[in-house]
Amino acid sequence: MTSKPHPAHYTIRELAERFDVTSRTLRYYEQEGLLSPKREGAKRLYSQADKARLELILRGKRVGFSLEDIKDMLDVELLNAGSNRDGLEKSIARFEERIGVLKRQRADIDKAITELSNGKRWLEERLADREPPEDLKRRARAFEALAQARLTQWETGVGD
Repeated sequence: MTSKPHPAHYTIRELAERFDVTSRTLRYYEQEGLLSPKREGAKRLYSQADKARLELILRGKRVGFSLEDIKDMLDVELLNAGSNRDGLEKSIARFEERIGVLKRQRADIDKAITELSNGKRWLEERLADREPPEDLKRRARAFEALAQARLTQWETGVGD
């Protein structure tokens, strides 16, 4: 099985379809300095590097980084990693902070799921326990006995 060679460049439509984003999103990322497509007249041509950056941008967005954070981290990537210790340490701190936020969100979600599950179980128990309370049953039997006695009086004509 031969693999299809990667194109040298992607059009805005090709890249948008590949990553399920709009052309407008790609133009916005370009405006924000996150992507730098080559221009041929009005046509934008995105390189393999742009494609890789877009993948990182979308991954960062999925885990909750702001575009500003993503841009800073991508800018650090452009620099020689060994010569920008401060930038790398800042990126590591951002990752640690984001991991903490996501863990807290996960704990909140787990708690909400537990509470909803308990509520659902309570409702299911109420649904399964549709037997009326004893007090209502007792009053229904008394009413039924009274109704039966009156019906008997009516049928026999006794008490007229």
